[in-house]
Amino acid sequence: MSKLNFVASFTTADNDYQILQTNSAEEAARRLGVGLRVVHAENDSIVQSQQLLKVIQAPLGERPAAILFEPVGGTALPQVAQAAASAGIACAVLNRDADYLSALRRSSRLPFFSITTDHEEVGRIQGRQLAAILPHGGTGLYIEGPSQSLAAKQRNSGTHQTKTANLELKSMKGQWTEESGYRAISSWLRLSTSQHTQFDLLAAQDDSMAMGARRAFQELADPAVRDRWLNLPFLGCDGGPDSGQAWVRRGLLVATVVIPANAGQALELLVRALQTGAAPAESILTVPVSFPSLEVLAAKFSAKAHSAAKL
Repeated sequence: MSKLNFVASFTTADNDYQILQTNSAEEAARRLGVGLRVVHAENDSIVQSQQLLKVIQAPLGERPAAILFEPVGGTALPQVAQAAASAGIACAVLNRDADYLSALRRSSRLPFFSITTDHEEVGRIQGRQLAAILPHGGTGLYIEGPSQSLAAKQRNSGTHQTKTANLELKSMKGQWTEESGYRAISSWLRLSTSQHTQFDLLAAQDDSMAMGARRAFQELADPAVRDRWLNLPFLGCDGGPDSGQAWVRRGLLVATVVIPANAGQALELLVRALQTGAAPAESILTVPVSFPSLEVLAAKFSAKAHSAAKL
């Protein structure tokens, strides 16, 4: 049998989770002895669609056996998946629900499936983290992902389900990158309204944006104002072992939500299905977890509140 080749498309090369996804896929490809080409979409859904359609429309001998992709925009690229099916190319969708998969699975013998974290649960965990830190409420800055991102919408929904009712969140948008978190906060700090509210924490829908926010606060000229901001609890999501989890251990973040990289698992499932003919389930969910645990987080901030009350 000739060597199987795959193409993986990720949203950007400037996000810690997407780097983790890339590494996960590349490690799986090495272990399984298959070929893998990785492309990044520069956070642009049109670029991503064009990249994948070029792969699908390549001469027959140059096409991959399957593609796996994490969609950038508001859709899960149904036209790309349909084009892949028509070209005899299998498909795995990462971190997105794709309602078109059922029809493709009925019309093709190739594997078509999605594997995603429950992003609403990611938000619910972050909401519980906020409640553990501020059980009596307060005001927080909240950096969300892009408006067109379904994951961002689901995380927002989950967070508002579990945060305390008396915690008010001031929302702003980012692009899942450190630079976008930095720009969002830098722009906001230039507004006079940014000085009118006392904030109690900053939460971001990913670790990179939270760290970008820290960088923006570090550039404030007034040391008292700078220290006040930097001493707030900062929270993120993604929880890579060398990024989010490491930043929690260093005290740069107080908490993150660990979202398992699933690109390697998707590649394994594609290889197995293509070799055996046994199709994976249509939709596979991975489970996010709080880091540190909610119990540890609540105990830490309860102890801080108790110490402050004694002063």
